[in-house]
Amino acid sequence: MNPPLKRGKVWLVGVGPRSPDLVTVRAMRALAAAEVWLVDDLVSPEMSCYASPGTHVEWVGKRGGCCSVSQARIQQLTLEHALAGRTVARVKGGDPLLFGRGGEEAAFLSAHGVPVEVVNGISSGMAAAQALGIALTHRAHCHGVSFVTGHTSEHGSPDWQALVRGGTTLVIYMGMSRLAAIRDGLLAAGMRADMPAAVVMHAGSSQARSWTGTIAKLASAVVAGLSSPAVVLVGEVVGDAAQAVQATGPEPGSLAA
Repeated sequence: MNPPLKRGKVWLVGVGPRSPDLVTVRAMRALAAAEVWLVDDLVSPEMSCYASPGTHVEWVGKRGGCCSVSQARIQQLTLEHALAGRTVARVKGGDPLLFGRGGEEAAFLSAHGVPVEVVNGISSGMAAAQALGIALTHRAHCHGVSFVTGHTSEHGSPDWQALVRGGTTLVIYMGMSRLAAIRDGLLAAGMRADMPAAVVMHAGSSQARSWTGTIAKLASAVVAGLSSPAVVLVGEVVGDAAQAVQATGPEPGSLAA
């Protein structure tokens, strides 16, 4: 009988927000070492510059509201390649442990005896702040930052009241389809209507665009032409972005390309 094939290894690699020059050295090494890439939809095709010759690259994009590969199928594909003895890079935009389902995938693979290693990446929320020329925390404005999703797995909303009470900068992922609901939830929770807010689309890439205004006018970002993938930022620190973007007109907001 043939001896059992040695199981491969899986790297959960965060490649940051769509720009090859924001990839860490550690991520570059993992990408070059992998025989197989399973790539998320938000990863730029430019990242292929880090693939070694002969690498099998498979796009397994998963976007809300779109026809895409299911999470269960992605995990099964990853497992199949690893059990066949291959080294796999599960390539994710941003950071795999921040709204990237990295925890779920690592647990699934570990339960099947597959070694997993996580390579952190720059999150789009941090890149969005950089694009606006602001800090997510500031001694004069706030004591912390909260990273949240615009909707829960049960299609509900975050605890806006708790978040407003906390007084931290809010960085909201996956919220573009719910901007009006986010606005209404924050206002109902007691946030003042003129709280500075911003939306950054394609953060970290050369195609980045931003809108700035107030929470009361948040839905105007869609009218201004911004769409997913984008990050919403809310808080006093966002007011500093007025110095970093070019106004294109009066309220409901300003837009910069």
